[in-house]
Amino acid sequence: MIIEDADWDFTTIPALCARAAEVYGTYTAVEDGISLNFIELDAIRRRVTKAMIAAGIQKGDRVMIWAPNSWKWFATALGLVSAGAVLIPASTRFKGAEMADLVERSGTSVLFSVGDFLGTYYPDQLRPQTRALLREVVVIGDPRNGDRDWDGFVAAGDAISDAQLAAREASVGPDDLCDILFTSGTTGYPKGVMYAHRQCLRAIDAWATRVGIRQHDRILVIPPLFHVFGYRAGAMAALMRGAVFVPHLAFDSGRILERVAAAKISVIPGPPTIFQAMLQHPQLESFDITSLRLAITGSTTIPPILVRRIRSDLKVPGVVTGYGLTECGGYGTMCRSDDPDEVIANTAGKPSPGVAVRIMDGGGRFLSEGKPGEVVVRGYIVMKGYFNDPEATAKTIDAQGWLHTGDIGYIDVDGNLRIEDRLKDMYITGGFNCYPAEIERILSEHPAIGIAAVIGVPDERLGEVGKAYIVLRPGTSATEKEIIDWSRVNMANYKCPRSVEIRSFLPTSAQGKVQKNLLRENIFQGT
Repeated sequence: MIIEDADWDFTTIPALCARAAEVYGTYTAVEDGISLNFIELDAIRRRVTKAMIAAGIQKGDRVMIWAPNSWKWFATALGLVSAGAVLIPASTRFKGAEMADLVERSGTSVLFSVGDFLGTYYPDQLRPQTRALLREVVVIGDPRNGDRDWDGFVAAGDAISDAQLAAREASVGPDDLCDILFTSGTTGYPKGVMYAHRQCLRAIDAWATRVGIRQHDRILVIPPLFHVFGYRAGAMAALMRGAVFVPHLAFDSGRILERVAAAKISVIPGPPTIFQAMLQHPQLESFDITSLRLAITGSTTIPPILVRRIRSDLKVPGVVTGYGLTECGGYGTMCRSDDPDEVIANTAGKPSPGVAVRIMDGGGRFLSEGKPGEVVVRGYIVMKGYFNDPEATAKTIDAQGWLHTGDIGYIDVDGNLRIEDRLKDMYITGGFNCYPAEIERILSEHPAIGIAAVIGVPDERLGEVGKAYIVLRPGTSATEKEIIDWSRVNMANYKCPRSVEIRSFLPTSAQGKVQKNLLRENIFQGT
């Protein structure tokens, strides 16, 4: 049975959860080792909300999740935002130093962490000073060292009455913050993008309508839930549309193909690397992936040949691409699945209703179609601002409400956005934004590094990877391998430079800035 024209009123995430349970009922909502229908998912969400109240979490508190994709990640997120808390997702690739910075700058009070994962007990990575800032660490898995287990945390909420739950949910308003997603910036320090309940739901609804998510779709969510592609375009879109949320852990092409075949997956959202890996699997033809009807990609420039190969080699009839950024909730423009191949392969589509996308020159004047300039966005999808950073907010959103993306593109004769370039320094590795200033800042903590300059270089598998040019401090020594190994310990893997070149000096401008354009063009020869 397909339910059409349900009466939806997008206000808050807890209201959406309750309405989804009412509308979709006993249809499957989640498959992740266990199967939950929409009524069961909402019941768990209510229990988690009560547990948040019992734990003393107040409206507006920041609560962090540092764990891989699972139904418990999603249930925790739904419960904490239903209690009026603000979700802070953290990458499982973050190390202790990065977590210390994120916890301190976000003001996180409670951390939900995975236990043993990738050979590491994650809470052990927390520095003592980070632990001191947290009231509690709750482990999604088997706890150690006095950490609290997730099941026990949830059970403690059973002492909270339904009346207390209803009162807390009623206190959550459409314009209250639901999450803060920290995104690295050109300053080298992550900035927290503030997003509210109603704008989040409205953006997901518009996106799901544009790309064609259907009830009973089975969505394999490979992008991590700490990323907008996983949380909003995956789990939240499934909840809203009555689709099945199927979380996936490992980015392994063989395992992905196995899951698609076994679970009859119909939709995969994610960066191009997912589809490139599937296409390159040597036994691709041996998997029955005929259930796949829709591939949704973005996060970087999409090679036109990839769109064609998804259709021809993976035999996916629907392929859509788009353009977005965290400051717009992960959205911006999107193609439709029934757009012509040329549009899907070469453009980022059109903005959603209620969203304006224009092209602006350096003097603040709008440019006509076909003329390249900075992409600017205005409308309900624009963030509420950067957390505790009004100066950065004012630099990004002008007095007229236009969000300046720093990306270069133009509008074609059909009204589709075409992206020509990104921020001058930023590069994208496997769908993750990498900002050289942040990586250089971390590299500078190495005792032997005096100057570090990082650029993105082409990579067949990941699109781009980092290359670091290093000038060592006088009297010190370090090999290229030692610097790469140190990087893997001190920063998320996707940020780590894949190659290092040690030089005696780097080209600089009259102002003393490293001239990265010369490094990119490979015309400077260091000695």
